[in-house]
Amino acid sequence: MNEYTKIIHLMGTKISLYIKGDDAESLATMAEDRLIHYNKVFSANSEHSQLALLKKTAAIAPQKVDDELYDLIKIGKQHSLREGSYLNIAIGPLIKLWNIGFKEAKVPDREAIENVLELLKPENIQLDDDHKTVYLLKKGMEIDLGAIAKGYFADKVMALFKEHGAVSAMVDMGGNVLVYGESPSQGGDWKVGIQNPFLPRGNAAALVKIRNQSVVTSGIYERVLEKEGHKYHHIFNSRTGYPMESNIASLTVVADSSLDCDIYTTELFGLDAASMIRRVNQMKHLGAIVITVDGALACTDNLVGRIVHLAPDDKSAKPASV
Repeated sequence: MNEYTKIIHLMGTKISLYIKGDDAESLATMAEDRLIHYNKVFSANSEHSQLALLKKTAAIAPQKVDDELYDLIKIGKQHSLREGSYLNIAIGPLIKLWNIGFKEAKVPDREAIENVLELLKPENIQLDDDHKTVYLLKKGMEIDLGAIAKGYFADKVMALFKEHGAVSAMVDMGGNVLVYGESPSQGGDWKVGIQNPFLPRGNAAALVKIRNQSVVTSGIYERVLEKEGHKYHHIFNSRTGYPMESNIASLTVVADSSLDCDIYTTELFGLDAASMIRRVNQMKHLGAIVITVDGALACTDNLVGRIVHLAPDDKSAKPASV
């Protein structure tokens, strides 16, 4: 039984892997190979990935894709069509129009936004389960899986570790944290930091104790465009074409599946804090932690007693798992 930690720079982020088990180093190499494959298939930043090629070809004729890409598109479409959902995998043209987080970022004019809104309808993604094909019914549509892909990858890598006998493991996909077994430092629960949305990255507002679960946080602090005294964050409302307006600075979801965490941090983000907590309290497989724009922190009933609040100057306040 040995332990191994590996850092991989891929998909525009830092991926951290920890494995305890027989031949842990070999398992880490297998995981890296799988993540490199996912990057080639799912990358939104490569013109040659299967996902990117759909924009060019899937409005002309149905395109066959990798089984896992098809599965994630199907899951994303189902959640995009749920009543009241703020997740929309057809949001690609709007993301590209604003380009927040890149040097070409701009505030588009209203006419440009209106023109793009017509392309953001997930019902116009036509799927064929028998042939695993994707067909976009309007030219100019673009599927964006950025809100849910990292959770999907984390779940797949953790399944690989479990399949090959790991007794303890962590996958951190640049903030999508998924753990299994006992923490190496505590010998029990893992403590995962919740980023303080008002301080630089690396400062946590609280720690949440988990075991065999995932923690994902989405917040308005991650990528911001400042223009003429206004701040525009990167979480968009595909109904209006503008960044989401609510009293939420960040939403953290805790669930057994990292994909579920990804889905619901986006699906719920347009709600106000009280509505978020009420909604998640009715969903027994999820927990949620909300930090409002005025700094208040609230959590669902199932996380009471599992959260440790931290002072801003607490040196142990690291968002990474410990």
